[in-house]
Amino acid sequence: MSPLETLGFALGTSFASGLNLYLTVTAAGLFQRLGIIQLPEPLQILAHPIVLGIAGTLFVIEFVADKIPYVDSVWDAVHTFIRPPAAAVLAYSAFGEVPEPWKLGAALLAGGVALTAHGAKASTRAAANTSPEPVSNWTLSMLEDGMVVFLAWMAAAHPVLTAAIVVVLVVLCALLIRKLFDVLRRTMGRGRRSRPDLP
Repeated sequence: MSPLETLGFALGTSFASGLNLYLTVTAAGLFQRLGIIQLPEPLQILAHPIVLGIAGTLFVIEFVADKIPYVDSVWDAVHTFIRPPAAAVLAYSAFGEVPEPWKLGAALLAGGVALTAHGAKASTRAAANTSPEPVSNWTLSMLEDGMVVFLAWMAAAHPVLTAAIVVVLVVLCALLIRKLFDVLRRTMGRGRRSRPDLP
């Protein structure tokens, strides 16, 4: 891969990791193992059976946790400290032999992209948990998993196009996070006005 293609790959897998790190690793590793895509050489270790086994097991756990209201929010809270750093490590590794400043810059960018995707996911799930029915949670979870598999394939097969897609997705996520926080702020404001005993 050229440096631009590697950057596209890093951005695509970073966004996917922000949604579901374990599915990203599992999908990328399986695609490599089955010969569907060619990962950057430093990341071909993702196709190793041990890596696939661990990532696959953790994905199964997340798949179940992600469908249970409020459990998914706790899981997302814990993974705030896992998904972005892991995305940064994957991006750093993908660049192989390029100069260190570029690798560190790519890692920081990847971590930011993953954090944005993760923030949008966690905020949306928290909003969905206010609904008493479970269908919205299951639907969001399945859509997220589908996007992760799609981005894992796209990042390796069409990395430059993936970079453009990720830029659009990051902007949309930032707008979504802002909208959800505005709604939360208005809701809290109405709650405080309805409690005259509060300052």
